[in-house]
Amino acid sequence: MNTNSNSYTIIYASVMVIIVAFLLAFVSSSLKERQDKNVELDKMKQILTSLNITDVEDAEKTYNQYIKSDLIIDLNGNTISEKGGFDLEAGDDRLAVFVCDVNGATKYILPLYGKGMWDAIGGYLCLNDDKQTIYGAFFSHKGETPGLGAEIATTNFQGRFPGKRAMSNGEVKLKVVKNGKVQDASCEVDGISGGTVTSGCVSNMLQDYLTKYKSFLTK
Repeated sequence: MNTNSNSYTIIYASVMVIIVAFLLAFVSSSLKERQDKNVELDKMKQILTSLNITDVEDAEKTYNQYIKSDLIIDLNGNTISEKGGFDLEAGDDRLAVFVCDVNGATKYILPLYGKGMWDAIGGYLCLNDDKQTIYGAFFSHKGETPGLGAEIATTNFQGRFPGKRAMSNGEVKLKVVKNGKVQDASCEVDGISGGTVTSGCVSNMLQDYLTKYKSFLTK
């Protein structure tokens, strides 16, 4: 075959594309299990952070030490399944609840999903055994503004939640208010300076999901 011909060039390029595509597919497939495991471990670390447990060396071992069950419940607070909550994504009629044991005290972790200023936000809220007061919190984001809304992912912001009341007399009370505008310190969290919109989005997410969990939290 004439190596200078157009047909040779086309055939050669086609063969190279097929080979490269095959190699990329093979590498992607071989790494998928490891990637999935890393995602799973990162989720465990996020859940543990809401329990105020950070910098763990073995996330899976520590997770299994503290998390005793991952329930799936309905909007009426009834248990659908004793396990499976870890793999449950955001939904309208099924909710996950992580039941934990910290030094003999029961804690409940609730996953949160919401919309930030630019992209999705989420996190975990940990409640004490009274299902009313907050033990810890973790928040994450996909695209909030660095130095402003992105501050929801910092320990400084998350550290403002422990001790606050999520519920009172069967009603959702927890909310994030504009920076410096806290009037009821028992249930209001100081927002981020310069990140008012994202702070409001976190507040809306908390109000939305605590309302969904209301039946479970008031039982």
